[in-house]
Amino acid sequence: MKITFLGAGAWGTALAAALRSAGHAVMLWDHDRENLAVVAATGRNEKYLPGIALPPGIAVEADAAAAARDAELVILAVPSKAFRTVAAVLRDFRGPAVTVTKGIEFASGLTMSRVLREVAPRAIPVALSGPTLALEVARGIPTAAVAASHDAAAARLVQELFHRPSFRVYTSPDVTGVELGGALKNVIAIGAGVCDGLGFGDNSKAALVTRAIVEMRRLGMACGANPETFSGLSGLGDLVVTCFSRLSRNRTLGERLGRGEKLADLLANSITVAEGYPTAQAAWQLARRHDVSTPVIDEVYAMLYEGKEVAQAVRDLTSRDSKAES
Repeated sequence: MKITFLGAGAWGTALAAALRSAGHAVMLWDHDRENLAVVAATGRNEKYLPGIALPPGIAVEADAAAAARDAELVILAVPSKAFRTVAAVLRDFRGPAVTVTKGIEFASGLTMSRVLREVAPRAIPVALSGPTLALEVARGIPTAAVAASHDAAAARLVQELFHRPSFRVYTSPDVTGVELGGALKNVIAIGAGVCDGLGFGDNSKAALVTRAIVEMRRLGMACGANPETFSGLSGLGDLVVTCFSRLSRNRTLGERLGRGEKLADLLANSITVAEGYPTAQAAWQLARRHDVSTPVIDEVYAMLYEGKEVAQAVRDLTSRDSKAES
């Protein structure tokens, strides 16, 4: 197939390498033209995937519309804040459009596939998500993911494209649950990282993760998701890896906050996007809109957007009234 990737960060590049290795015609576009030229010249994307040699034959294109023009399938791997703008180049595209971006649009509260339906109404949205650290996928370390779409044939196509011994893909019709699981876990991972930065132990982080998945499920159900989805790869699976892995950008952001570093400095100096930062604001707003209790998300939001002291946020979370486990 002719496959175009809109976004050549770590995740987009890792997936592009996997599909090129399988013999597909792959083209990369990215807003960073300088890095795109480096990828074309060296066969590596050291900025995002250090030490990984890409398979030969990956084409690059500096114009997004031109990159997508002849594609049979498009994969969007751009930050959520740029998603609507980039996806707009697909307004006349009629094939499967796969979003691998794990976020929620702040202004609308929409997940990425719903944004895609607005700006590219002829495309067939598919969400690919799960516990998928880009560097591990690029190294061929066994990984599992889920392809979700209201179009069962499109979900199966994505499954077949990526499925191999080192990358097992399942399918799901619950697009809302799969996307919300992938987005909300990034917010929780910042909280988990704060626990690490403050020197808390594994008991603390396990408790945080366990209680967090309850509120993820609660908010997901309010948005129309299947609650069982949050026990799967895009829920529990992605939550665990993002909260515990040293490769997790969101956990690392929280850890550095817990150690006393300033948020403004971390955001200014970060090469890669920690999607949990914008998603915390969108998730907090979504919970207010649906009148859903989300104490962990609320405290992460307060730390990031209201200037609340990290230690105070943790104290407020742990000193909540006792109750029966739900």
